[in-house]
Amino acid sequence: MMGKIELAFEQCNTLMPLFVYVSESGLIQSAGDTFLKLFPHEVIGAKFFEVLEVSRPKSVCCTQNLRELVGLKLHFRCRKDSSTQFTGLVVPAADGMGMLVNLSFGISVMDAVRNYDLTSGDFSPTDLAIEMLYLVEAKGLAMAEVFALNERLQSEKEAAEEQAATDGLTGLNNRRSLELHLSYLIENRVPFALANMDLDYFKKVNDSFGHAAGDHVLIRVADILREETRADDILARVGGDEFILLFKGLVNRDRLSELAARLIRRIQEPIVFEGNSCNISCSLGSTLTDLYRAPTIREMLRDADAALYASKAKGRACHTLFSAEADRV
Repeated sequence: MMGKIELAFEQCNTLMPLFVYVSESGLIQSAGDTFLKLFPHEVIGAKFFEVLEVSRPKSVCCTQNLRELVGLKLHFRCRKDSSTQFTGLVVPAADGMGMLVNLSFGISVMDAVRNYDLTSGDFSPTDLAIEMLYLVEAKGLAMAEVFALNERLQSEKEAAEEQAATDGLTGLNNRRSLELHLSYLIENRVPFALANMDLDYFKKVNDSFGHAAGDHVLIRVADILREETRADDILARVGGDEFILLFKGLVNRDRLSELAARLIRRIQEPIVFEGNSCNISCSLGSTLTDLYRAPTIREMLRDADAALYASKAKGRACHTLFSAEADRV
């Protein structure tokens, strides 16, 4: 037969930092450091059942009931904060009078760690909660790495897609992107105007001041296009000095003519590069979706191109809306 084992407070506190010693009269006479950390008010000398209650089984409400459940797994919760819960075991104390209640946070350990700022030093070295905390922390770090990697890959994917759809010099859409936008607008029967714009005297700028000046002019023209159009209009550079402009919802001829005149006026303003004045203008040819029973990309690009050549034939720096007459020029 095994003999009696008595433990001093320090030993109990090391093995069971959540222990509570309950006297025969139901008062808390001592408790582990971690248990005391949970309660900002003084609990030594308080009635056990005024600090904790047994949530399961529900019939336990006094010290005598506890004695009847020695060795059985019980569920406790704080009276003042029912979110703080424990599992526990009750055994008779060595003095034969009081009871020793050993508590554990169980599955709510993560909540307890967050709510009470607990560390590994607040648990018994043999408590599996420590292992679980390490696993949760490791999982959290791993998930953070995964999320960061996913975000980085998504950003790189978006950057690659944007680069693939963007003109490297001006930042406008390129021909591939333009074709995608055109397909979407036509397939979804969105009314729009398509304008083909070509810069006049651009070759003279390149020949006189060099390609750096030409690039500067193209970048400035792109800026003007952005300034004079709406955010949802589609602006594309499709050649050296050729641009295609899509104006969604714009099928009013007068408004289109006003917009074209404004673009011509702005682009005719001298563009200074390294002290040199680069003088250009632009010619535009346009067409509207409401000119067709069933518009196609090929037809609209062809007709806008025909209208552009009509503008060139008129002396440049003007706008022509496609018509049968323009097509014959």
